[in-house]
Amino acid sequence: MTTAPAAAVRTEPPAAHLEIAPSVLYFGTPVVLVSTENEDGTFNLAPVSSAWALGWTVVLGLGREGQTARNLGSRPGLVLSLPDPGLWPAVERLAPLTGRNPVPPGKPAGCRYAPDKFAAAGLTGAPSHLVRPPRVAECPLQLEARAERVRPGLSGDFVIVEAAVCKVHADSRIVVPGTDHVDPAAWSPLVYNFRHYFGLGPELGHSYRTRTPRSGGGAAAAAH
Repeated sequence: MTTAPAAAVRTEPPAAHLEIAPSVLYFGTPVVLVSTENEDGTFNLAPVSSAWALGWTVVLGLGREGQTARNLGSRPGLVLSLPDPGLWPAVERLAPLTGRNPVPPGKPAGCRYAPDKFAAAGLTGAPSHLVRPPRVAECPLQLEARAERVRPGLSGDFVIVEAAVCKVHADSRIVVPGTDHVDPAAWSPLVYNFRHYFGLGPELGHSYRTRTPRSGGGAAAAAH
Protein backbone atom coordinates (compact mmCIF):
# COMPACT_ATOMS: atom_id res chain seq x y z
CA MET A 1 0.00 0.00 0.00
CA THR A 2 1.32 3.42 -0.94
CA THR A 3 1.79 5.74 2.03
CA ALA A 4 0.31 9.19 1.69
CA PRO A 5 2.91 11.96 1.68
CA ALA A 6 3.44 13.85 4.91
CA ALA A 7 1.51 17.09 5.21
CA ALA A 8 3.46 20.11 4.04
CA VAL A 9 4.45 22.62 6.70
CA ARG A 10 2.75 25.98 6.19
CA THR A 11 5.08 28.91 5.94
CA GLU A 12 2.34 31.55 5.79
CA PRO A 13 -1.21 31.84 7.17
CA PRO A 14 -4.09 30.55 4.99
CA ALA A 15 -5.87 33.04 2.75
CA ALA A 16 -8.88 34.86 4.14
CA HIS A 17 -12.30 33.46 3.29
CA LEU A 18 -15.11 35.56 1.85
CA GLU A 19 -18.81 35.08 2.55
CA ILE A 20 -20.46 34.65 -0.85
CA ALA A 21 -23.90 33.75 -2.24
CA PRO A 22 -23.33 31.97 -5.58
CA SER A 23 -26.35 31.45 -7.83
CA VAL A 24 -25.55 27.72 -8.14
CA LEU A 25 -23.60 25.17 -6.12
CA TYR A 26 -22.30 22.97 -8.92
CA PHE A 27 -18.96 22.53 -7.17
CA GLY A 28 -17.63 19.85 -9.49
CA THR A 29 -19.69 16.75 -10.28
CA PRO A 30 -19.62 14.34 -13.24
CA VAL A 31 -22.02 15.04 -16.10
CA VAL A 32 -24.60 12.29 -16.66
CA LEU A 33 -26.70 11.94 -19.80
CA VAL A 34 -30.08 10.49 -18.78
CA SER A 35 -32.20 8.71 -21.37
CA THR A 36 -35.87 8.02 -20.58
CA GLU A 37 -38.99 6.92 -22.43
CA ASN A 38 -41.60 9.43 -23.59
CA GLU A 39 -45.36 8.75 -23.55
CA ASP A 40 -45.39 7.96 -27.29
CA GLY A 41 -42.57 5.41 -27.05
CA THR A 42 -39.82 7.73 -28.32
CA PHE A 43 -36.91 8.62 -26.09
CA ASN A 44 -35.67 11.74 -24.32
CA LEU A 45 -32.04 12.56 -23.55
CA ALA A 46 -31.02 15.17 -20.99
CA PRO A 47 -27.76 16.26 -19.34
CA VAL A 48 -27.76 16.19 -15.53
CA SER A 49 -25.18 17.84 -13.28
CA SER A 50 -26.52 16.67 -9.91
CA ALA A 51 -25.81 12.97 -9.46
CA TRP A 52 -24.01 10.79 -6.95
CA ALA A 53 -23.72 7.06 -6.31
CA LEU A 54 -23.78 4.90 -3.20
CA GLY A 55 -23.15 1.27 -4.01
CA TRP A 56 -25.41 0.47 -6.96
CA THR A 57 -27.88 3.25 -6.16
CA VAL A 58 -27.60 6.55 -8.02
CA VAL A 59 -29.36 9.66 -6.72
CA LEU A 60 -30.31 12.34 -9.26
CA GLY A 61 -31.55 15.89 -8.87
CA LEU A 62 -33.85 16.95 -11.73
CA GLY A 63 -35.84 20.03 -12.61
CA ARG A 64 -39.49 19.40 -11.74
CA GLU A 65 -40.76 20.79 -15.07
CA GLY A 66 -38.42 18.78 -17.30
CA GLN A 67 -39.39 15.87 -19.51
CA THR A 68 -37.02 13.54 -17.64
CA ALA A 69 -38.85 14.02 -14.33
CA ARG A 70 -42.22 13.62 -16.06
CA ASN A 71 -41.13 10.39 -17.76
CA LEU A 72 -39.71 8.80 -14.62
CA GLY A 73 -42.93 9.43 -12.74
CA SER A 74 -44.70 6.77 -14.82
CA ARG A 75 -41.99 4.93 -16.80
CA PRO A 76 -39.12 4.07 -14.43
CA GLY A 77 -36.58 2.66 -16.87
CA LEU A 78 -33.59 4.90 -17.56
CA VAL A 79 -29.97 4.82 -18.65
CA LEU A 80 -27.21 6.93 -17.13
CA SER A 81 -24.44 7.45 -19.68
CA LEU A 82 -21.27 9.17 -18.47
CA PRO A 83 -19.41 11.12 -21.18
CA ASP A 84 -15.67 11.69 -21.24
CA PRO A 85 -14.21 15.22 -21.54
CA GLY A 86 -14.05 15.04 -25.34
CA LEU A 87 -17.84 14.90 -25.52
CA TRP A 88 -18.44 18.26 -23.87
CA PRO A 89 -19.57 19.96 -27.14
CA ALA A 90 -22.30 17.33 -27.54
CA VAL A 91 -23.39 17.87 -23.93
CA GLU A 92 -23.54 21.61 -24.52
CA ARG A 93 -25.65 21.08 -27.65
CA LEU A 94 -28.16 19.31 -25.41
CA ALA A 95 -28.12 21.98 -22.72
CA PRO A 96 -30.65 24.43 -24.30
CA LEU A 97 -33.04 21.70 -25.47
CA THR A 98 -36.15 20.28 -23.85
CA GLY A 99 -38.39 17.35 -24.65
CA ARG A 100 -41.46 19.30 -23.42
CA ASN A 101 -43.71 20.93 -26.01
CA PRO A 102 -44.64 23.67 -25.41
CA VAL A 103 -41.54 24.73 -23.49
CA PRO A 104 -42.41 25.06 -19.77
CA PRO A 105 -42.41 28.69 -18.58
CA GLY A 106 -39.87 27.92 -15.87
CA LYS A 107 -37.18 26.89 -18.35
CA PRO A 108 -34.22 29.29 -18.87
CA ALA A 109 -34.36 31.84 -21.66
CA GLY A 110 -33.29 30.38 -25.00
CA CYS A 111 -34.51 26.88 -24.19
CA ARG A 112 -36.25 25.26 -27.18
CA TYR A 113 -38.12 22.04 -27.94
CA ALA A 114 -36.33 19.22 -29.81
CA PRO A 115 -38.18 15.98 -30.59
CA ASP A 116 -35.01 13.97 -31.31
CA LYS A 117 -32.32 15.06 -28.87
CA PHE A 118 -29.93 12.26 -29.79
CA ALA A 119 -29.78 13.59 -33.36
CA ALA A 120 -29.64 17.22 -32.21
CA ALA A 121 -26.57 16.46 -30.07
CA GLY A 122 -24.90 14.28 -32.71
CA LEU A 123 -25.05 11.21 -30.45
CA THR A 124 -26.00 7.60 -31.19
CA GLY A 125 -28.50 5.44 -29.35
CA ALA A 126 -27.49 1.86 -28.57
CA PRO A 127 -30.01 -0.80 -27.45
CA SER A 128 -30.17 -1.52 -23.73
CA HIS A 129 -30.51 -5.03 -22.33
CA LEU A 130 -32.92 -4.62 -19.39
CA VAL A 131 -34.72 -1.29 -19.92
CA ARG A 132 -36.33 0.38 -22.94
CA PRO A 133 -34.40 3.69 -23.14
CA PRO A 134 -31.19 3.44 -25.19
CA ARG A 135 -27.64 3.93 -24.03
CA VAL A 136 -25.43 6.69 -25.51
CA ALA A 137 -23.00 4.69 -27.65
CA GLU A 138 -20.23 7.30 -27.50
CA CYS A 139 -20.07 7.30 -23.67
CA PRO A 140 -17.42 4.99 -22.15
CA LEU A 141 -19.59 4.16 -19.10
CA GLN A 142 -23.32 3.36 -19.30
CA LEU A 143 -25.60 2.31 -16.43
CA GLU A 144 -29.00 0.73 -17.02
CA ALA A 145 -31.27 1.48 -14.08
CA ARG A 146 -34.81 1.78 -12.72
CA ALA A 147 -36.17 4.71 -10.76
CA GLU A 148 -37.35 3.18 -7.49
CA ARG A 149 -38.34 6.45 -5.81
CA VAL A 150 -39.18 9.88 -7.23
CA ARG A 151 -40.00 12.56 -4.66
CA PRO A 152 -40.14 16.37 -4.47
CA GLY A 153 -37.08 18.28 -3.29
CA LEU A 154 -37.26 20.73 -0.39
CA SER A 155 -37.60 23.83 -2.60
CA GLY A 156 -40.36 22.38 -4.77
CA ASP A 157 -38.43 23.26 -7.94
CA PHE A 158 -36.70 19.89 -8.19
CA VAL A 159 -37.38 16.19 -7.81
CA ILE A 160 -34.99 13.69 -6.27
CA VAL A 161 -34.72 10.31 -7.96
CA GLU A 162 -33.27 7.19 -6.38
CA ALA A 163 -32.35 4.79 -9.17
CA ALA A 164 -31.23 1.17 -8.76
CA VAL A 165 -28.57 0.24 -11.32
CA CYS A 166 -29.19 -3.19 -12.87
CA LYS A 167 -26.46 -3.45 -15.53
CA VAL A 168 -23.15 -1.67 -16.21
CA HIS A 169 -21.54 -1.36 -19.64
CA ALA A 170 -17.92 -0.18 -19.80
CA ASP A 171 -15.65 0.45 -22.76
CA SER A 172 -13.01 -2.29 -22.69
CA ARG A 173 -10.29 0.35 -22.76
CA ILE A 174 -11.23 1.63 -19.30
CA VAL A 175 -11.49 -1.79 -17.62
CA VAL A 176 -8.57 -3.42 -15.77
CA PRO A 177 -7.95 -6.59 -17.85
CA GLY A 178 -9.40 -9.72 -16.34
CA THR A 179 -11.41 -7.85 -13.67
CA ASP A 180 -14.69 -5.98 -13.13
CA HIS A 181 -12.82 -2.82 -12.08
CA VAL A 182 -12.76 0.48 -13.91
CA ASP A 183 -9.17 1.63 -14.37
CA PRO A 184 -9.10 5.14 -12.85
CA ALA A 185 -6.01 6.06 -14.87
CA ALA A 186 -7.83 5.22 -18.12
CA TRP A 187 -11.24 6.70 -17.25
CA SER A 188 -11.79 10.43 -16.92
CA PRO A 189 -15.36 11.70 -16.48
CA LEU A 190 -16.54 15.02 -17.83
CA VAL A 191 -16.88 17.28 -14.79
CA TYR A 192 -19.30 20.21 -14.53
CA ASN A 193 -17.65 22.77 -12.27
CA PHE A 194 -19.64 25.98 -11.64
CA ARG A 195 -21.08 25.83 -15.17
CA HIS A 196 -17.74 25.12 -16.83
CA TYR A 197 -16.54 21.79 -18.25
CA PHE A 198 -13.36 20.06 -17.05
CA GLY A 199 -11.64 16.68 -17.15
CA LEU A 200 -9.58 15.15 -14.34
CA GLY A 201 -6.05 16.32 -13.54
CA PRO A 202 -2.99 14.11 -13.03
CA GLU A 203 -3.24 11.16 -10.68
CA LEU A 204 -2.05 11.93 -7.15
CA GLY A 205 -2.33 8.67 -5.22
CA HIS A 206 -4.73 5.91 -4.29
CA SER A 207 -7.03 4.95 -1.44
CA TYR A 208 -6.02 2.12 0.89
CA ARG A 209 -9.23 0.38 -0.25
CA THR A 210 -8.34 0.21 -3.94
CA ARG A 211 -8.18 -3.21 -5.57
CA THR A 212 -6.07 -1.96 -8.46
CA PRO A 213 -2.92 -0.43 -6.90
CA ARG A 214 0.08 0.35 -9.08
CA SER A 215 3.70 0.46 -8.04
CA GLY A 216 6.18 3.05 -9.21
CA GLY A 217 5.69 6.77 -9.86
CA GLY A 218 2.06 7.57 -9.05
CA ALA A 219 -0.44 5.27 -7.42
CA ALA A 220 -3.92 4.89 -8.84
CA ALA A 221 -6.92 6.76 -7.53
CA ALA A 222 -9.56 4.63 -5.84
CA ALA A 223 -11.39 2.15 -8.06
CA HIS A 224 -14.86 1.05 -7.05
